[in-house]
Amino acid sequence: HLSFFSGFGPFRQYLVNSSWEAVKELSKRGLGENISLHIMQLPVVYQKAKEQVFKIWTTLQPLLSVHVGLASSAKALIILEQCGKNKGYQEMDVCGFHPEGGCCMLDGPEKIESTINMKTLCKNISLEGIDIIFSRDAGRYICDYTYYTSLYYGNGRAAFIHVPPLSTSLTADFLGKALQTIILEMLKQCGDQRK
Repeated sequence: HLSFFSGFGPFRQYLVNSSWEAVKELSKRGLGENISLHIMQLPVVYQKAKEQVFKIWTTLQPLLSVHVGLASSAKALIILEQCGKNKGYQEMDVCGFHPEGGCCMLDGPEKIESTINMKTLCKNISLEGIDIIFSRDAGRYICDYTYYTSLYYGNGRAAFIHVPPLSTSLTADFLGKALQTIILEMLKQCGDQRK
């Protein structure tokens, strides 16, 4: 079973992006013997993120692709995103660009749902020291854009997790552990769907 994970690079005032730090911690921890992990840092650039996601699905063909992003407004929350949206991308990336027409895929559906049921996931997991919530709006920036692209190329076999900025109580180690718990539960769901 191959799973792919991405976090994002620096943007705005976030010189250290908690999403990438958490993904690196997850990679140290692993997900058990049967799961091989591939990790990658994606730039906060629409076009480059899209190209990388396309490459992931065409070359690696993972069972599941999980993208992790920083939700700067979340204080002690991990947010599980259910779907990616195709339109409304007007905010500039770190290179000063946004997608033509504010759109991910010109021929794509309005939104794509993940095959992972995030609501069920929220109910099945509890982590000490942090709340986990479910969301249907990943924010119309690079996170949402990457998620939609991955859902599109991966036929819904993608997931997106928003993590809070790092702090004294929410360390990279803590977020890595949290990701491990959440993703093992996601993989259980994948296994149930295949039966």
